Amino acid sequence: MQSHGPQKPFFALLTLIYLILALACSGCAGLPGMSNGPKATPTPSPTPTATESCPPVLFSSEVTCYTPLQLRQYYGLQPLIERGYTGKGQTIIDIVSFGSSTLQQDLDVFSRRFHLPLTRVQVIQPIQKPEYDPHHDKSGWAAETELDVEIIHALAPDANIVVLVSPVAETEGTVGLPEFRQLIQYAIDHHLGTIVSQSWGASEVTLEDAAGRQEIQQWNALLQRATLEEHMTFFSSSGDNGATDYADLNMSRLSPKATTSFAADLPWVTSVGGTTLLRRGSQVQEIGWDRSGGGFSSFFSQPAYQKLLPTASQAAFQGRRGVPDVAAAADPATNLPFYFRGAWETVGGTSASAPMWAALAAIANQMAGHPLGFLNPALYTIAASANYQRDFHDITVGNNSVDQGVHVPGYSAQAGWDAVTGLGSPNAQYLIPDLIRTQASLAVTGR
Repeated sequence: MQSHGPQKPFFALLTLIYLILALACSGCAGLPGMSNGPKATPTPSPTPTATESCPPVLFSSEVTCYTPLQLRQYYGLQPLIERGYTGKGQTIIDIVSFGSSTLQQDLDVFSRRFHLPLTRVQVIQPIQKPEYDPHHDKSGWAAETELDVEIIHALAPDANIVVLVSPVAETEGTVGLPEFRQLIQYAIDHHLGTIVSQSWGASEVTLEDAAGRQEIQQWNALLQRATLEEHMTFFSSSGDNGATDYADLNMSRLSPKATTSFAADLPWVTSVGGTTLLRRGSQVQEIGWDRSGGGFSSFFSQPAYQKLLPTASQAAFQGRRGVPDVAAAADPATNLPFYFRGAWETVGGTSASAPMWAALAAIANQMAGHPLGFLNPALYTIAASANYQRDFHDITVGNNSVDQGVHVPGYSAQAGWDAVTGLGSPNAQYLIPDLIRTQASLAVTGR
C-alpha cells in the first residue's frame, strides 16, 4: 500500500505532501522524468467534452487525471456505449470488508459530476458475526469500496452493482479469506450476478503453512465450480508491491524474494495488473506501472491457456501460473478521480484496474446476450491470433523491480505477455466481439 498506514485493499493514494495544492486535473501535464529510455507507441489523447472535465483535486501538478469519458475512449468502450452497450441487465459483485456508510451519496455526487445515470447500489451483509479490524482500517476499506463502485459505474454506466460486505478485515494469511469465500458462495446460492470484482490480496508467502494451503484449495475448488458450472467471471487485482509482497502477517516488511499474491494467482481468476497513462500533448503513452504486482505462483502450475503463448515466452514460466493476465490504468498519478466523503481525490493501484475489466465484462455479457463466464482461455487464444495487436494495447515499456527496504529484481514489459501487464490493456470495441466469437468457438470444440 502507498497510503496512510498498512492496508489490504489494493488501492494507492498519493502522498500527503500533494494535499498542499489544489489544481484542476484537466490542465495538468504528464509525469516528469519519463522521457528517457524506450518509448511506448503513442495513441491520440482522448479529450473531455466541454461539460466533462476533472474537478479540482488536492494534489500537485505531477498528477494527470482522466475523466470517465476519456478512459472509455482510450480503452475502446465509448463506441460500444454509443451503440447501447452500457452493461444494462448485468450485475457486478464487489467483495469488500466493512463497506462504506457514505457510498450511495458519494456515488450520486460522482454521477452528477460526470453526467452518468443515477443508480442505486445494493449493499448486502449476510455474515452475522462481530467486526474484526485488527489494523483499524475501516476508512481504508470504505475508500476501496467507493473506488471500486465509482470506476465500475464510470465504465459500464447501466450495470447493476452489488456490494457484498464482510465484517472481518482481510489482512494477510488466511485472515478474512473464509468470510470472503462465504460471500462468494452466498452470491452463487442467491444468483446475485455473474461478474465478481476483487480488489484485495494476500501474499503467497503468508499462506505457505498448512492452514493457508488448505484455504487456497477450498478457494480453488469453489471458483472452478463457479466458472465452469455457474458461468461466472472473476477479476482480481494483481497487487501494488511489484515483483514481491508482504512477508509477515502484520504487513511490516516485504519479502526479499519474488512472490505474488492470492487470489490473483488462482487459475480461475483473470488477474489484472497496472499501467501508467502518460499524456504528451495530443498523445497518450501507456507503460507498465512500476508497482504492478506480477510474477509466478508457487502454488499453482501453468494452466493450459498460458501454454498457448509463444515458445519464447514459456521459459520464464517454468511450469508455474503467471500473473497478471491483463492490465489497465493503475498509477495513482495518472488515473480516475473519485469522490469520497466530501472531497475529490485521485487514486489508483490495481484496485482501479480490476473493476475496469469487470465493467468491460458487463458490456461483453450484454452484447453476447448471455454470461461469457471464464474468459482466460479466450483471451489467450486471441493473443495467439492475428487479432492480438488490434484487440489489445500491447505494453512493451516498464519494469516492476522493487528497491524499497528489499531489493527484488522484477520483470520487464515486453512484446506479448509479460509479468507486469500480462497480455496488455483492452481495445474493447474490437476485443469484446472477438471474445464473444472465440468463446463460442471454444465451446463448440470443447476446449
